[in-house]
Amino acid sequence: MYANFGSYARALWSGMAVLACLGTPAIAADCPTSASDITTDRPDVTNSSIVVPTGSLQSENGVNLMRRNGAPIVDGTNSRLRLGVAPCLEVFVDLPNYFAAVRGPASSGFSDVAPAIKWQVGPLPGEFDLSVATGVGLPTGTHRIAGPGVQPYLQFPWSRDLRDGWGVSGMVTTFFFPSDPNNKLITEATFVLEKDVGDRADVFIEYVGDYPDRAGPSHLINSGATYRLTRTQQIDFHLGFGLNHNAPSYIFGIGYSFRLDSLF
Repeated sequence: MYANFGSYARALWSGMAVLACLGTPAIAADCPTSASDITTDRPDVTNSSIVVPTGSLQSENGVNLMRRNGAPIVDGTNSRLRLGVAPCLEVFVDLPNYFAAVRGPASSGFSDVAPAIKWQVGPLPGEFDLSVATGVGLPTGTHRIAGPGVQPYLQFPWSRDLRDGWGVSGMVTTFFFPSDPNNKLITEATFVLEKDVGDRADVFIEYVGDYPDRAGPSHLINSGATYRLTRTQQIDFHLGFGLNHNAPSYIFGIGYSFRLDSLF
């Protein structure tokens, strides 16, 4: 069953790659502007299929408490900086995140810094929004936390609005580990069901599955909410529970994000 799902995820990834190659950049009228509400890549694992407006800098931050293999771990600041450099095109960087073991055998240290670029494709048939992102984890973090060597990835976030404030979204990502002798590839698949609550809030429930090529998969159910304090500021929280022993037993996080417009 797990092997079949991993094969399905890889096939889905390949299909979305073809769509991206056949698609066209979203025309300027379809790209977000400084008048758009803030849209973030957090607190769910699934990243937004919408880029930040041209000339805008967005900072997304948070802190998590999780329990993995019986050890509670705090990590933060989970900071991602996103900059709109052209219509429907952004560059972003994940800053080093520090993991601190509260107690138990878990390791402490920093994750890698990971620059990336995201291109918003579309519009696609069926009113789907789709983006293509690619980035690389640079070997700057603690080896026990981040793993060895450079770690490139390729990612396809998508979304579709439904009726009455409902929406669905998801993401397929392939992570590559060329310097790791034990694990060369992980495919991650996510699916989200979300609902607008009023004009400023959203709630969601999400499935996250990680499928290594040489190990058993992990399954996680995540849920949470966002609230826009203003058009350019957001607070959020999420709560997740692992569905098998390879996933964290639980994870809880809170966050704050903001956007600065018209920088150039």
